[in-house]
Amino acid sequence: MVEPKPRASAAQRLEAQETLGISTLDPGHRPPTMPPGRHVTIKVRMLDDTEEVFDISVSSVCSRYNYFPFYFLCVWLDLLKPIVKQLRRPKHTVLRFVVKFFPPDHAQLLEELTRYLFALQIKHDLACGRLTCNDSSAALLVSHIIQSEIGDFEESQSRQHLLNNSYIPDQMALMDKIMEFHSKNGGQTPAESDYQLLEVARRLELYGVRLHPAKDREGSKLSLAVAHTGVLVFQGHTKISAFNWSKVRKLSFKRKRFLIKLRPDLNQSSYQDTLEFLMSSRDCCKVFWKICVEYHAFFRLFEEPKARPKPVLFTRGSSFRFSGRTQKQVIDYVKDSEFKKIPFESPHLSAFSVNSQGVVNGQKPVELCGHSPDVRQPSPLTSPLLNDAGSVRTDDEDEVRRKRFPTDKAYFIAKELLTTERTYLKDLEVVTVSFQDSVGKDEAMPDSLKSTIFTNFDPLYKFQSGFLREVEQRLALWEGCSNAHIKGDYQRIGDVMLKHLQGLKPLTAHLQKHSEALVELEKACRGSRRLEVLVRDFELQKVCYIPLNVFILRPLHRLMHYKQILERLCKHYPPAHVDFRDCRAALADVSEVVSQLHGSMIKMENFQKLLELMKDLIGIDNLVTPGREFLRLGCLSKLSGKDYSVISQHRHEDEWGVPHAFTLVGQRQSVVVAASSLSEMEKWMEDINMAIVLAETINGPTSDRLASSLTDNKSLTEDSCAEAESEDDLMASRTSLERQAPHRGNTTVHVCWHRNTSVSMVDFSVAVENQLSGNLLRKFKNSNGWQKLWVVFTNFSLFFYKTHEDDYPLASLPLLGYSVTIPTESENIHKDYVFKLHFKSHVYYFRSESEYNFERWMEVIRSATVSASHTRILSRKESHPY
Repeated sequence: MVEPKPRASAAQRLEAQETLGISTLDPGHRPPTMPPGRHVTIKVRMLDDTEEVFDISVSSVCSRYNYFPFYFLCVWLDLLKPIVKQLRRPKHTVLRFVVKFFPPDHAQLLEELTRYLFALQIKHDLACGRLTCNDSSAALLVSHIIQSEIGDFEESQSRQHLLNNSYIPDQMALMDKIMEFHSKNGGQTPAESDYQLLEVARRLELYGVRLHPAKDREGSKLSLAVAHTGVLVFQGHTKISAFNWSKVRKLSFKRKRFLIKLRPDLNQSSYQDTLEFLMSSRDCCKVFWKICVEYHAFFRLFEEPKARPKPVLFTRGSSFRFSGRTQKQVIDYVKDSEFKKIPFESPHLSAFSVNSQGVVNGQKPVELCGHSPDVRQPSPLTSPLLNDAGSVRTDDEDEVRRKRFPTDKAYFIAKELLTTERTYLKDLEVVTVSFQDSVGKDEAMPDSLKSTIFTNFDPLYKFQSGFLREVEQRLALWEGCSNAHIKGDYQRIGDVMLKHLQGLKPLTAHLQKHSEALVELEKACRGSRRLEVLVRDFELQKVCYIPLNVFILRPLHRLMHYKQILERLCKHYPPAHVDFRDCRAALADVSEVVSQLHGSMIKMENFQKLLELMKDLIGIDNLVTPGREFLRLGCLSKLSGKDYSVISQHRHEDEWGVPHAFTLVGQRQSVVVAASSLSEMEKWMEDINMAIVLAETINGPTSDRLASSLTDNKSLTEDSCAEAESEDDLMASRTSLERQAPHRGNTTVHVCWHRNTSVSMVDFSVAVENQLSGNLLRKFKNSNGWQKLWVVFTNFSLFFYKTHEDDYPLASLPLLGYSVTIPTESENIHKDYVFKLHFKSHVYYFRSESEYNFERWMEVIRSATVSASHTRILSRKESHPY
């Protein structure tokens, strides 16, 4: 056995790596250098509960890492003031090094060390009972913690570790559930476990919440908190109200009273202008108000708020403001600078078992943590878990092996059927096995809903399993890999598909029920808070790699895939080919079924997209209404009331002074918005004009409908005559960063925001039809070898697996904003069938096994990176109006 390395504390690593981390101080606010003179000793308790002692000058200020300030007695240190001026007895005070700002998306934390520190904070909050959650989420969180600490699951070791260490209150009652989750985390490195821990934690209602006791006007005990979304109100540990920044006009305090002034809501008959909460003292009020000021500035503003000139005679209110970089400035700094990553080795890495051959968890140690300090690793947003470790390296022997396979194009079309069928069956398992075990057995799920979902999915799963076995056997015979002594013409696939589709016809009634299942599931979740939580927790599991309602619609999507495969076969074969007749007959059968379900599929696509959008938006609960259709999702800048009053006087964009702006005009209201580029503006205008034309065709003139919809939309209403602002007004800047928190990582909302792009319903429809699976070889820009991976393309993303048998992906790569090209000669990629994906500084090379596969991957990826034509969706809606 190899002797384990001594465990380093978080404080020691921080001291050893002074270049890590981005200070929140703006470049104009440089802390003074340590002057000579008297020094004092300061004790700091780190996130791993070790205490470090620092000898500092009495004039020193505290300036460390982004998101990580110090606090004492629940009061944050001011990073611009000398420490000794804030501590009366520094020798007898212990500071805590903790997380202050909790970003909604942990993928923005590019440094592994930073994610490790956040994971320590989550671990601490769990242990002290601050981060409460249901038993399932608590067990899942602990399973990732112990995976990081002791490695892969081994029953006796895992049980003993849980007996010796306490991670949550009442841990013994959940030990079996924790071990069950731990057994499913096999192969995760400590860095991957930290990432998954943060992925689960950020979904919890109390993630990053620090409760401040208060009372309402009736004297009921409540708690106030602030998050990236706004001000929250809790009763116990249950959130009862949330006031988004967009709804808040002003925050202030008077003595012990904390006041929230709201913007008028035109959709509510009874409107309360000001909410009042009573706190225990004026100091408590002021502390909470300051935290609100800092949270609003950090998460919502583009840049640090400017200092206001001091009045000559009189002062009014507090002059406190946030000083330092905002979150957007930090992110932009990291993206635009030559910020280099320094290798970080988790202290838990030494706890992994190492055998005599020097293998750590099945991988060589040099591959697990041997990144070069000169090579910038891919951002977690684009590839959170995938690195050179954990993948099989391959070389030119793959080309030799590839040449043994048949070269007929029909073979590769049939192989695409096989690879995508494997993914389809895995997707069905998510519903029939995982969802049924996690949610379907709970009493909160109505019996009628269980019957609608599982009675229709179970027979289909069994039928598709038999079809997959037949396709696998046929491809094995076609390749000559088995049963080579059997004589017969097995180099065809039409007969297998014809038999399958004829057997599928009796199940058409089950397929028609899938759209009903989607509607019933949504209604049941709205009627049961417990079921809603169960479904949400299930979607946090790694096996649910795309939204649950997409899995429910998968059987309808698969029919279109069969149709496309058969169309390609019929186009390839000459009429005299032995397989042509069966392929043509199978194509006729599947076309008939698709025609029957086509109208339902279009409606369900629209319904599903509105559901997902509603989940990813905060404060929007009535997005799904009859007659509402999804057009486009993306980012537009809405001009404020003051700017609008100027702009509305001009008619041309050049005169507005705002690039790429356009106006939505209704009978009672007009709204001016601006896109990020000319092409984005043209896409939005084309979609909106198309919707207007279509609505006029179906329902007549739409000016009243358009005006009504704008009036009803909360996001388009704003108080343009707000009262004069004081120093403590949080709405002082118009540079606020309009960001809604995504429901899951890498959702379309999340990616569109970060990459400044948009997606239309046309693009979603094309993406449904363009799904692909198969093995690819992948290479990073600065890596040497190629890695063999099982890759699934769906929902505008690539999902990476070690093999097709894996239950969940290792990582994902959202493709919106990416470009797909062929490598140039200067890139020295001397291989066939290679395509290149690149977005800013992120570059990936992928290599396929044949020309057909190369063309198919290029085709489907371009469908995610290039907007589709709108005429296609228009023709679909005209033939099947809602």
